[in-house]
Amino acid sequence: MGTFYTDVIQKDARFASAVRIADLALLEPTTRQLVQQIVDAAQKMGIILMIYETYRSLARQQELFDNGATKLRSAGVHSYGLACDIVRAVGGEPSWKGDFSFLGQLAHASGLIWGGDWGNPNIAHSFVDAVHVQRCTVARQPALFAGTWYPDESYNPYADDPQLLRAAVTPPAKPTRSRSAAAGARRRKKS
Repeated sequence: MGTFYTDVIQKDARFASAVRIADLALLEPTTRQLVQQIVDAAQKMGIILMIYETYRSLARQQELFDNGATKLRSAGVHSYGLACDIVRAVGGEPSWKGDFSFLGQLAHASGLIWGGDWGNPNIAHSFVDAVHVQRCTVARQPALFAGTWYPDESYNPYADDPQLLRAAVTPPAKPTRSRSAAAGARRRKKS
C-alpha cells in the first residue's frame, strides 16, 4: 500500500505543472480536514480566508525559489500534499496584508505547523511564511523528501518524537581535538 503522495499526487495530471494549484483534493485527507477546520474557525471569527496554494510541483518550487519566495529549491512540503498557503480574501481577491498571528493560533489548535513559527515559537526563525501551514515538522522534512517517511492519519506534529525535535533545534556540537592532535597541528603549522 502506498501513500497519498504515491497513490494520488504522482498520478495526477498536474504533477509537473508550473501553475499555482489551489485544489483541496490534492491535500492529504487528514491535512485537508485540518485546513478546512482552520477556514471554518476563521469564518466564525469574521475572517474570510482563501486557499491560495495546495500542491506545488518541483517546477513551481524552483520558480518560487528563483524569485526569493521560498528557501527550499528542489522540494517542499507542498509537493507531498501536506502543506497549504491560506490568505485573506478581500473582495474575492487574495490578500497577504495584515497580521496573520490568528492563523498561527488556529493552525496550532488544529494540529498543523504554522510557517510563522515553524512549530517552535521560542526560536527566532530566519524565514517566516505567515500564510503557510503544514502537517510535518521541520525535523521530519528530510525523511519526507527522501521518501523514507510519510505521515499516517494519526500523526500529530506536536506529539512527534522528542529526540527528533530536540535534534532539529540543537546546534551540532563543535568537534573537539585531543591535546596531542592540537600539538601536532601546531608543530605542522610552524614547519
